[in-house]
Amino acid sequence: MKNLKHGKEQITKVSFQMKYKYILITGGAGFIGSNLSLKLIEKGYNITVLDNLSPQIHTENSPLYNSIKDKVRFIKGTVLSYDDWKNALENIDVVVHLAAETGTGQSMYEIEKYTDVNIKGTSIFLDILANEKHSVKKMIIASSRAIYGEGKYECSSCGIVYPNERKDEDMAKSDFAVKCPDCGIDVKLLATDENSKIHPSSIYGITKQVQEQMFMVMGKTLNIPAVAFRYQNVYGAGQSLSNPYTGILSIFSTRIKNGNDINIFEDGKESRDFVYIDDVVDATILGIEKDEANYEVFNVGLGLAIDVNTVANTLVKEYKSNSKILISGNYRLGDIKDNYADLTKIHSKLAFTPKVSFEEGIQRFTKWVNAQEVVEDQYEKSINENR
Repeated sequence: MKNLKHGKEQITKVSFQMKYKYILITGGAGFIGSNLSLKLIEKGYNITVLDNLSPQIHTENSPLYNSIKDKVRFIKGTVLSYDDWKNALENIDVVVHLAAETGTGQSMYEIEKYTDVNIKGTSIFLDILANEKHSVKKMIIASSRAIYGEGKYECSSCGIVYPNERKDEDMAKSDFAVKCPDCGIDVKLLATDENSKIHPSSIYGITKQVQEQMFMVMGKTLNIPAVAFRYQNVYGAGQSLSNPYTGILSIFSTRIKNGNDINIFEDGKESRDFVYIDDVVDATILGIEKDEANYEVFNVGLGLAIDVNTVANTLVKEYKSNSKILISGNYRLGDIKDNYADLTKIHSKLAFTPKVSFEEGIQRFTKWVNAQEVVEDQYEKSINENR
């Protein structure tokens, strides 16, 4: 072991056996980024974080930022700045690009903002790799399950299908089922694998698809191994409880803690794949350290479809709350019905298996929430804004 200095502030122990030493995490003060930073520091890596400390997600007083600020080389900046990228990339071996505008609903009326940050921000980074001197040897992009749209289904008549968006006329009649795009009958949900059709149903999903494709194309062109992780619904201790635009676990928790009822859209049977933050961090580190990940895309999830009714009832029970669960029948066009990850590829190539069950993850999450101050419930405001 040897002490190595990176920047003026950071000194950590790094093993001679490590293939990489210096890692840049964009968005590294966020939920995934801060947890990843701390785990990598624990393993002996030197971390640089580039983050704009977006007020919607966190501030300079947020626990996530405070958990890393004295342990990393921190650059307050934006991925839309060429100079900030150049500064952050100095002596970097691996880039983990997490910085992005997130949230499917918000992306449908803040189109320029989402495409600027997610696509233009990525293009500036890749432009530097293509045209400037640098030391980057590997790059990881945070993609999303949103690129799949409705995902993979089976039709009893037509076989494997990839349905289109659900129709307004069906949902207005409380028919929320997913239909076969060929014959129109109800279809059965299957786990979505990495070879499934890519057809996002939101601007956010489109930007993540473009980011992923840009990384893969330029990685091969520049001979810099690229890895894409299609994260499912990530949750856990530390995620924002004040951001009403992403994450139903935090949204529902904040409503319950404010004594408000939970308003569930559609029939509550819509499902998602909820994966705990620790498993997401472990999968991402495997992508950094394993050559088997190079030039590959991987789903990262729990591999289970858990419906919204189950989520709401579990939270009410864990918080011992009297909040009512109201099935409203309201709906938003463009929302997907179901999606969960097929983890065969990431298990086979990277030996990744999620360790935290939904039940254990919820217990960890709610225990953490119970220790936090109650924040203002801005859910109704966000709904009105979306409307």
